[in-house]
Amino acid sequence: MTITPEREAELLASVPTGLLINGEWRDASDGGTFDVHDPATGKVLATLASATSDDAMAALDAADAAQASWARTAPRERGEILRRAFDLIQERAEDFALLMTLEMGKPLAEARGEVTYGSEFLRWFSEEAVRDYGRYLTTPEGKNKILVQRKPVGPCLLITPWNFPLAMATRKVGPAVAAGCTMVLKPAKLTPLTSQLFAATMMEAGLPAGVLNVTSSKSASGISGPIMQDPRLRKVSFTGSTPVGKQLLKDAADNVLRTSMELGGNAPFLVFADADLDKAVEGAMAAKMRNMGEACTAANRFLVEKSVAADFTAKFAQAMGDLKLGRGTEDSSTVGPLIDGGARDDVHALVTAAIEAGAEAVTGGAPREGDGYFYQPTVLSNVPNDAEILRSEIFGPVAPVTTFETEEEAIQLANASEYGLASYLYTADYNRMFRVSEQLEFGMVGFNAGVISNAAAPFGGVKQSGLGREGGSEGIAEYTTAQYIGIADPYAV
Repeated sequence: MTITPEREAELLASVPTGLLINGEWRDASDGGTFDVHDPATGKVLATLASATSDDAMAALDAADAAQASWARTAPRERGEILRRAFDLIQERAEDFALLMTLEMGKPLAEARGEVTYGSEFLRWFSEEAVRDYGRYLTTPEGKNKILVQRKPVGPCLLITPWNFPLAMATRKVGPAVAAGCTMVLKPAKLTPLTSQLFAATMMEAGLPAGVLNVTSSKSASGISGPIMQDPRLRKVSFTGSTPVGKQLLKDAADNVLRTSMELGGNAPFLVFADADLDKAVEGAMAAKMRNMGEACTAANRFLVEKSVAADFTAKFAQAMGDLKLGRGTEDSSTVGPLIDGGARDDVHALVTAAIEAGAEAVTGGAPREGDGYFYQPTVLSNVPNDAEILRSEIFGPVAPVTTFETEEEAIQLANASEYGLASYLYTADYNRMFRVSEQLEFGMVGFNAGVISNAAAPFGGVKQSGLGREGGSEGIAEYTTAQYIGIADPYAV
């Protein structure tokens, strides 16, 4: 399917460019704006209103004013709004997919996959809204009754990253709506257009004014700073880098805010000698190349048992070398650009340092010349265990391969990271799967599977990869508090 310039222009013209505050789209209070660029060409896609600190406080005012009535809204009604939004996104799947491709760079096929994945959080939490159970029981000594009810935590600040513009918004907004919380959503300045269109869709689905407010801005701190200092805010949910997450945790401590932090990753991909190597390569491609490697769950280190390392690396390099770089709207493209020039340069610096330390580029190893921020899909072999590329989150289409000789060594190498988000394990031995998984210090493990994210599963990590979980039944719990009511038992003796 050919995407014409006219089709792109028509879609971009349909995206709101203002701030959504109390149900109305408005200009920034100081009239400020910022541009959104196409990473494949560098051209300006749209110019958006840039929220100020005053706009942030206006958004919080709206969320606070709407909180009481929204919390009293029937769970079924909240669920129906989410379900209508899910249906609307399904109807407009091509619009959302193309918009993500334009502002983020991922190929259209992958953007369509994100529409499916991202919208599923709306359907999942539409069903969870009516299943947010409390409990009722008798105290052990039989004197009182225990009533526990779940209540919305209150106004939330939701800060989303640039790499999954739809899914990161729905993964936070879905459970907040289901739980009865109001929100201020701050999208990443690099990819805010999808959030703008998503917010308009939520309003069309019947979300009341003030429940969801959107403050796109060129200054993240200008939004988060004043809101997090206000005692009316009760929760902050952030997806992004660990350094920024740490600062937000410090800021959250002043008002003892509830926090959900989905931070950096350094996912190991373990391949044992008994694994089906063709399946392992297929899984490696999925785990590495989702979003051009610009994903916190992306496989970052390939740890392969020494006896099969050469075969695995050759097959993997062949598959990576067959990928086609290009603008995401091109039918032949399977790898889009990185998000900006800085990201491309950071990736190349890691590759260069690894090669200087003794690694070999089996395929790729350099940026592509010309327009856009493209980097060649790259496989590095013979990577030293102390190389910086094994300690850093690459966030690009680069796969460093190193080896191990024993199961114990594989586990030690896998856990040798400050991060603990996703991990992957390929083996034919189910006993090894259980044995190794229990020793891996990661919040998620993929067993013979390269893609494990799902709206019905708890997504999150340990160590410096963050706090809390998104998705699953755990996802709505992040937006609620437990209230205990002790009731005197009239029949107690």
